[in-house]
Amino acid sequence: MSVIPVYTPPDFSRPDLAAAPPVRVGAAPADGVLPAAFHATSNHPEYLHLGNGRWLLVAESRMDAAIVLRGEEAAVVEPRLVRGGDPVVLGRTENGEEGILVHPVGFAVPANPGDKFSFRTRGTREPPFSRSYDELYRVLRHDREAGYIAWVLGPAVAFDQDSRAAMQALIEAGYCHALLAGNALATHDLEAARFRTGLGQDIYTQALRPLGHYHHLEIINEVRRCGSIRRAIAELGLNDGIIHACERRGVPYVLAGSIRDDGPLPEVITDSCRAQEAMRCHARQATTVIALATQLHAIAFGNMVPSYRVLADGTVRPVFFYIVDMTEFSADKLANRGSAQAAAILTNVQDFMVNLWHNLR
Repeated sequence: MSVIPVYTPPDFSRPDLAAAPPVRVGAAPADGVLPAAFHATSNHPEYLHLGNGRWLLVAESRMDAAIVLRGEEAAVVEPRLVRGGDPVVLGRTENGEEGILVHPVGFAVPANPGDKFSFRTRGTREPPFSRSYDELYRVLRHDREAGYIAWVLGPAVAFDQDSRAAMQALIEAGYCHALLAGNALATHDLEAARFRTGLGQDIYTQALRPLGHYHHLEIINEVRRCGSIRRAIAELGLNDGIIHACERRGVPYVLAGSIRDDGPLPEVITDSCRAQEAMRCHARQATTVIALATQLHAIAFGNMVPSYRVLADGTVRPVFFYIVDMTEFSADKLANRGSAQAAAILTNVQDFMVNLWHNLR
């Protein structure tokens, strides 16, 4: 099986599409305000009929955005970034009736002939994930050289010695092109580098250290005293971990703030709009996303990522999205928020990370 499935575009010779009208636009009445009957984008491939049988594939579609169409150039824009007078695509139908076609089946796998009734048709913790892992190994090996791998990490990755070391090794081996996380992941990773603890627990034995509950506050305080994570790594002599690997390899990371944050670390972006924009820079490049044990961050990034990517040569490929968590709830929640293409691997983060590195090393 090919690592990257072949994309099948719509059949524009179909009578209904051949008869489709050109897409309409309306002027935005003010900055950050869309015209009535605006079209809201999905994360599926979307085509606009420009007239005379010419259909334009929108290159960077994503959820809950608008399309500004100038001639034959379509830009997907968050509503707050639309400027007054921008020509915004109008239409609420998706099958060509208003010159808009949403095409969710371009990468569809042919249905297997079989019984009308069968067991185990939904992913749960019961079925094995061997095939999912094998697919992921192939995808990561391919995208290390020919794609853009983005990781969305919760702090649990840094709470265990082996999972933390595995993530560090994956970054150093080139399997990470961008890291998205919050204050907690970076704080506890740096705490582990400084004190060998996570929230005061030894990252190997899980034994509680005396006054260990101060450790995360102490590392935040020391980093803030140094002025930046990079300077703290040098001044404190920190020499391992996830953030250390990113700094050493030049891998960009975005730390988005939360109302719950202690500190936060100097690099944490506390303005939610600025954090969105920083994350979108990587969402617009991602070809594979792996989200680990961070429900809200996974949903947030999932909303920014299309299900496809148009490459420089015009090839259309899928964006692979994996969510790794111990419960079906997180995977279902992500799908219910629109990221239906997300594939779940239901296991704990430590087992996943160690297994992944052992098979990619």
